[in-house]
Amino acid sequence: MKIKTVPGLIIAGLLLAGSQFVIASDDDDERGGYRGSERGERYSEDGNRSSSMSRGRDVAAVDNQKYATECGSCHFAYQPGLLPERSWRKLMERLHDHFGESAELPDADRQELTDYLAKNAADHVNYKRSVRMNQSISKGDTPLQITKVPYFAKEHREVGNRIKGSDKVKSLSQCELCHQKAADGSYAEGEINVPGIGRWED
Repeated sequence: MKIKTVPGLIIAGLLLAGSQFVIASDDDDERGGYRGSERGERYSEDGNRSSSMSRGRDVAAVDNQKYATECGSCHFAYQPGLLPERSWRKLMERLHDHFGESAELPDADRQELTDYLAKNAADHVNYKRSVRMNQSISKGDTPLQITKVPYFAKEHREVGNRIKGSDKVKSLSQCELCHQKAADGSYAEGEINVPGIGRWED
């Protein structure tokens, strides 16, 4: 028996199915491109919205005091959602040579922080920027610097030359200097204010 298809019904079916999720987009507008991500929401494996998740952030804010203290004492405490698990694990394995410095910790502390970073890494959460950072990284790559992640590089392609005019911003790794709400996990363009230059305008 031959089955006939009716284009209108197929389209209607696709539209109904599409109402259950948003297809990811490469466009980085403030509407987001991932289900729930435009409000900084996270979903559990069964598709239910996490009721404990705060809204309005691009990545989850750091909520581990030991991590904030140990790592934040030397530099900005980068959110776990900015790198995949494999990157964090490799970084934590090399604390004896942390970009030319020793950042060694007692084994128990190192393990605790490694577990925290791994659990909240970009490949395990659904925040907008985390998803996009992770998707831009090739499976075989393990970046050890956030500034080397392709999505980060794309988003900052016009910034490098402009911050040269600021004597306060030495590198793109100083997120908190330009992103006024970086510590809260918000990296929206409208919140950027480059020291010595002013608000960011495309």
